[in-house]
Amino acid sequence: MTLLALLPLTIWTYLLIAHSRFWLARERDTAVPHAPLTWPSVVAVVPARDEADVIARSIGSLAVQDYPGEFRIVLVDDGSTDGTGAIARSLGASQVSIVDGTPLHPGWTGKLWAVEQGIAAAGTPRYLWLTDADIAHAPDTLASLVSRAEAGNLVLTSLMAKLRCDTLAERALVPAFVFFFRLLYPFARVNRPTGIGAAAGGCMLIRADALAAAGGIGAVREALIDDCAVGALMKRQGRIWLGLTDRSVSIRRYDGWGPVAAMIARSAYAQLRYSPLLLAGTTLGLVITYLLAPALALFADGLARGVGLATWALIALSFQPMLRFYRRSPLWGIALPVIAAFYGGCTLLSALQHKRGRGGMWKGRAQAAMGR
Repeated sequence: MTLLALLPLTIWTYLLIAHSRFWLARERDTAVPHAPLTWPSVVAVVPARDEADVIARSIGSLAVQDYPGEFRIVLVDDGSTDGTGAIARSLGASQVSIVDGTPLHPGWTGKLWAVEQGIAAAGTPRYLWLTDADIAHAPDTLASLVSRAEAGNLVLTSLMAKLRCDTLAERALVPAFVFFFRLLYPFARVNRPTGIGAAAGGCMLIRADALAAAGGIGAVREALIDDCAVGALMKRQGRIWLGLTDRSVSIRRYDGWGPVAAMIARSAYAQLRYSPLLLAGTTLGLVITYLLAPALALFADGLARGVGLATWALIALSFQPMLRFYRRSPLWGIALPVIAAFYGGCTLLSALQHKRGRGGMWKGRAQAAMGR
């Protein structure tokens, strides 16, 4: 029993010390580099499908960017039926162009097909700012992104938008979402000249010539987890940077556990490359990493119980920096194993939905079923 207890302890000792210190959440956009001598041209591309409840605030935040250079906004209305395009037009912002999206092209996910149309309408700016319709940005966001990109000669500069964390379900699950993302893609490794590639889809500033050299957005046309696919694509073209931010915030509300579960399940199985073997291994890994130690702490005795308690404490400790970032109680750290179990259940749900032909469901589209 003691040897069994040492397994999760060993895992968490490695994660806290040797896994690029992912849990410390140090990579942030608080320190902005000096402004460039000349401000390059930028076009924001916003794909939107049935976003009537958030589009005014989202596009409004883009329209008031305090950016000294040339800046335009292209909104692609991706077959909305709720008046999204009309709301955007009613804002009357001169720098906003509305593109009525064409029907989904075979071989593409819906979002990326909309992005492709937006890029085609953008012309030839130095940078493309790909941002989602449910993200609102502080007025200095674009200037900050461009300053960092120009100073670091970056081909991709991405911010992990701060997600809403107000309802009970959001408080329980949202900080963990970012925590698990950083576990899979440690930002320190992403930001090194060599290493893994990743990005956060809500806010990606991409050098247009580098994207074209990589084959354009069509090079990842089938990707359900499109942001990380773009990150990996651009990493092959040059340096990229990914960090946390308070400047860009998600304004989509998740009322209840069901909507959050649906958000997780939409892409969880895609992360495992639709592999039943990887699904089984991941489920076993979650049990060993997150659930074994609390189970021993509660039900074992002697040394095994002590090791289980110590490991549970490490699990709770690892969650503290992210909880502070989201201004949540440190006691949520104790619940991280239960939260991990919820995410594991959502991953199994994702696999089940994929088997039923409803994988990657978003706004009426079962995108993960394509080509599988």
